[in-house]
Amino acid sequence: MTRPISLIISLPSGGRTSGLLQAPAGAKACYVFAHGAGADMNHAFMGAMAQGLAERGIASLRFNFPFMEQGSKRPDSPAVAHAAIRAAVDEAARRMPGVPLFAGGKSYGGRMSTQAQAAEPLPGLKGIVLVGFPLHPAGKPSTERAAHLAGVKLPMLFLQGTRDGLAELDLIKQTTANLGKKASLHIVDGADHAFHVLVRSGRTDAQVREELCDTMATWMMER
Repeated sequence: MTRPISLIISLPSGGRTSGLLQAPAGAKACYVFAHGAGADMNHAFMGAMAQGLAERGIASLRFNFPFMEQGSKRPDSPAVAHAAIRAAVDEAARRMPGVPLFAGGKSYGGRMSTQAQAAEPLPGLKGIVLVGFPLHPAGKPSTERAAHLAGVKLPMLFLQGTRDGLAELDLIKQTTANLGKKASLHIVDGADHAFHVLVRSGRTDAQVREELCDTMATWMMER
């Protein structure tokens, strides 16, 4: 098992936040993995995904957004979140020289990553991986949150569950189709926004994570 190394990431504001670098020997790529709005970088899902990627030769750098580092429940403004993502990408580039870089994250973390990239390209990135893109609020289907994606000039991989209450399947299919060749969509049958599956599906959450890691690793290697 590749164990994560704790690190401190300096922020443009002068503050600092925590990070975890999990880098297998001879890593073929590094994924800057931002957490969602409701759980930090140490959440079990984040840890399991980082380990699964490490087993496939992909390093990951997890980090806390400032609001989570400070123990707040109110997510950071986009400007603060974007700055934290930029700092994490810079840190990954410094610690993993010569290794292809990818960014993205779970839900809010992925959305903030695409916003940051659309506003001003993140240096050195090969692509963005979105683990459950939050296309709309629960119960309010729309595609307004996808408007900025047209400004992302990088390949994007969307991993979406068929039971995701924050991304109705027809709408996420429409969204990715509109983005053309730069967007790839991988649908996880029976998974919700947290990538949980029902017992009656015949699969376990661990098997779903294996599918996610396989898909992510293969896509990154192809880039």
